[in-house]
Amino acid sequence: MAAWQGAEPDGEGRRADAPEPDPARPGPGRPDGPGPADPRRGPRDRSGLHLVPAADPLPEDDPDARSGPALDPVPGLDPGLAPGVPGAPAVRPAPAPPVWPGSWQPLGARFHLGPDGRPGTNFALWAAGAEAVELCLFDEDGQESRHPLAEQHFQTWHGHLPGVLPGQRYGFRVHGRWDPWTGARWNPAKLLLDPYARAVDGGFVLHDAAYGHVRGWPERDVADTVRDNRDSAPYAPKAVVVHDEDDWSDDRRPKTPWADTVLYELHVKGFTRRMPGVPEQLRGTYAGLAHPAAVAHLVRLGVTAVELLPVHQFADEEHLQQRGLSNYWGYNTIAFFAPHGGYAATGTRGQQVTEFKQMVRALHAAGIEVILDVVYNHTAEGGECGPTLSLRGIDNAGYYRLQPHNRRAYADYTGCGNTLDTTQPQVLRLVLDSLRYWVSEMGVDGFRFDLAAALARSPHEVSMVSPFLSAVSQDPLLSRVKLIAEPWDVGLGGYQVGNFPPLWTEWNDRYRDTVRDFWRGAKPDVRELGDRLAGSSDLYRRGGRRPYASVNFVTAHDGFTLRDLVSYNSKHNEDNGEDNRDGSNDNRSWNCGAEGETDSAPVNALRRRQLRNLTATLLLSTGVPMLVAGDEMGRTQGGNNNAYCQDNQVGWIDWSLRDDPRWRSLLQLTARLIRLRREHPVLRQRAFFSGRPVHPGGGLRDLAWFNARGREMTEADWYAPGATLGMFLSGKEMSERDPMGRELSDESFLLVLHAHHRSTRFVLPGSPWAQEYETVVDTALEDQSRAPGTRSPAGQAVTVAGRSLLLLRACDGPG
Repeated sequence: MAAWQGAEPDGEGRRADAPEPDPARPGPGRPDGPGPADPRRGPRDRSGLHLVPAADPLPEDDPDARSGPALDPVPGLDPGLAPGVPGAPAVRPAPAPPVWPGSWQPLGARFHLGPDGRPGTNFALWAAGAEAVELCLFDEDGQESRHPLAEQHFQTWHGHLPGVLPGQRYGFRVHGRWDPWTGARWNPAKLLLDPYARAVDGGFVLHDAAYGHVRGWPERDVADTVRDNRDSAPYAPKAVVVHDEDDWSDDRRPKTPWADTVLYELHVKGFTRRMPGVPEQLRGTYAGLAHPAAVAHLVRLGVTAVELLPVHQFADEEHLQQRGLSNYWGYNTIAFFAPHGGYAATGTRGQQVTEFKQMVRALHAAGIEVILDVVYNHTAEGGECGPTLSLRGIDNAGYYRLQPHNRRAYADYTGCGNTLDTTQPQVLRLVLDSLRYWVSEMGVDGFRFDLAAALARSPHEVSMVSPFLSAVSQDPLLSRVKLIAEPWDVGLGGYQVGNFPPLWTEWNDRYRDTVRDFWRGAKPDVRELGDRLAGSSDLYRRGGRRPYASVNFVTAHDGFTLRDLVSYNSKHNEDNGEDNRDGSNDNRSWNCGAEGETDSAPVNALRRRQLRNLTATLLLSTGVPMLVAGDEMGRTQGGNNNAYCQDNQVGWIDWSLRDDPRWRSLLQLTARLIRLRREHPVLRQRAFFSGRPVHPGGGLRDLAWFNARGREMTEADWYAPGATLGMFLSGKEMSERDPMGRELSDESFLLVLHAHHRSTRFVLPGSPWAQEYETVVDTALEDQSRAPGTRSPAGQAVTVAGRSLLLLRACDGPG
C-alpha cells in the first residue's frame, strides 16, 4: 500500500549573501547547531567534491564527523544545471514590481483580489528551518521565473503576486543547510510541490536530477548524503493555482446512518475503463463514474456508499517505472488536497477539481455517499534514498519521523520508507486541513484511513489519545463524517483491531479470516463464527461502541477477488515483476479441487455455490458490509492477490460478466440480499444483542443459537467439532425505536450455515420460536427464483445441502 528523495557557497546550505550563523544558536533539526568545520574533511579535488581521506576513517560515535561528502556549491541563488540535463527550463529574472507582502494564512495558493482591487494570488508555505524560499512560476513554454518570498511570520513564508491567475503552474525552491546526518536535507536545486496544492499538473518522472542526493555515488552506503545540484524542474510535478467559490448549496448529502450503510469499494479508473454505455473519452475518469450508466449499476445493486481507492495526487515508485509499470492503486500520495489528475477527462489545470465535484454531486443525487481511502501515513518521497518532491525539501525533520539516534534515517511504520509525524503541530494541521477541505469544499462524506495505527503513534507507541485521534474527535466538522480505520500498521504493537475510540469504525480482518476459514472447512468448531455473525461484540462493545463499528468484509482491493478466493490455493503475481514474492501468502483460500480456471463442471458449480455462501454470509451478518466492485459478478484477477501495479485488464472490471449466464445469478442474489437488508432492521442491528428478552414482561430472546438437532446451543456444543450453526434473529424483540420514539418490530429469521461437504438434516426450532418456516434464500440452488416460498413446519428436519446456507422466515402459523 504504498521509495525515494544546488548547493550553497559554504557547503552547509547557506546562501552566498546570508549572514554567518550564530554558533550559539542551534540549527534546524540539529540540537548543537552547525558546529565547526570538520578538520578531517579532505581537500577538494578537481571534481568539486569534498572527499574524506580513506586512511582517516570516521568514528561511528561522532555524527558531525560523519557528515559525509557534499557537492561543491554553485554561487548565487541559482543552483545551476549539470551539463547534459535535457529539457531544463530557462530561468528568467523575477519581474518588477517586487512581490507584495501578502498574508501568512491560509497556507497554499489562494486566488483573490489584492489590496489594489486587482486579481492576484497569495502564496504561503510553512518551512520552519528554511533560510530562504523562492516561488517559481512556469509559463506555457515551461520557462521558469523565480520570486523570493521575503516575508516570514510564524515560520511561514508568504507573498502576494498581482496578476497571477487560476491555471498558473508553480512550485517552490527552499534554501537551507544540507546535513543529512542531522536530518537537514534542503536543496534549492529541487523544485518542490506545495503541500497545500489543490491541483497538480504532471507527475514524477524518473530521472537522477529528481533526487536531492547523487544516486550514482560509488559509496552506496553514504550516497544519500552527497547533494545533487541539478535542476529537478523538468521531472517534477507542478502545483496549479485554483479558483474555487463553490458553496454546495445545490447538493443534498444522503447522510445514510451507519447501521443502514452498505459499502462498495471501487477504483475510479478500473470501474468504468471497460464499461459499456460510458463514452470512450470518459471511461476511467471522474466523469465516467458520474455517468448515468455507472450510477445505474450502483443503484440497481443497492449500495449506499462508494469507498474510492486513493484519489489524492500520487506518484509512481522508482521500481515500477523501471519495469514499465505504474502504481495503479494509488497508495503513494504526494499531494493531500489535489484530486489525481490522471482520472480527469477534462484537464489538469484545475479542471480535475470541478470534475471531481460534479462526480460527487451525481452520486449524491442518486443517494450514494462518497468515502475516500486516504493515505496520510507516508508520502511518495519514500526513504532517505527516495526523490525530493515536496516535504523532504521543505523541512525534512519537521514533517517526517526520523530515527532518534540516527537522524539521517526514517522511522518506517508503514513499510513504504517514511512515516509522517502527526505529533508535530504543523503535520497535524496539514492532515486536518486536508480532511476538512475534502468535506467542506469537495463534498465527500467520510474517509477510510490507510494504516491508521501509524497516525495514532504518540510518539512511538500507538495511543488512542494521540494528537491525531484527539483532534479528530473534537473537530466540529470531522467528528460528524464517516471515519473508518484500517486499524494496523507494520510497526511493533501496530495491530489495533477493536481498540479505536468511539466515532470510529474499523476494517475487521477477524471477520474476514473467520468467514473464509469456516467456508473452506478450516474451522474445527463454530465458536468464533458466532461472534462475527452477531457483530463482533467481543471486539467492539467496549467504550459505548455499536455493532456498526465493525466493517465486515471477505475481500478487499488488497488480496484475492471473491472468485479467485475459491479458484486458487496460491497467489500468482508473476506479472508484477517481483518473482511472485509480493503479496500475502496467508490467503485462507480454497480452489475447490483445481488451481485456476478449469472446464470441470462439478468444480465450477461448487465455486459458484461458495461465492453465494460468502456473499450471503457477509450481507446477513450484523455490522457494516463492504463489497468490492466486480465481486458481485465473478470478477477475476487470474490469481493475482496484489494487483497494485496492474493498470490493465487484470485490474479493470470486465463488464461482460454482467451478461454472462454463469454469473448473472450471483449479481441478482447480491442485489436481493442488499434489498432484504434494507427492508428488515433485524438484519442491520443498531445495538448489540443481549441474548435475553428485551422487554421486562418476558418474550423471546433477541438472539438464539441452535445446533442441527434444533436445540439451543450449550457450552459443550460451542466447543464440539462441527460445521453447522443456526442463528435465530427475533424481530419481535428489538431494542430500537423509530424517530418518533415508537418501538420497532420486524419479522424473525433463522439463518442456517453448513460448511461440511456432506448434506445434513437440520431440525427447525418449534414453539415458542415459530410454527412454520418459509425459505427465503437457499445457496444450494443456482436459480434463486426457485427458493422463496417453500414452507416447512416447525419441528421438521429439512435437508441442508453440503456447503450451503439457508435463510428462513419464521411464521406464526400456516400462511
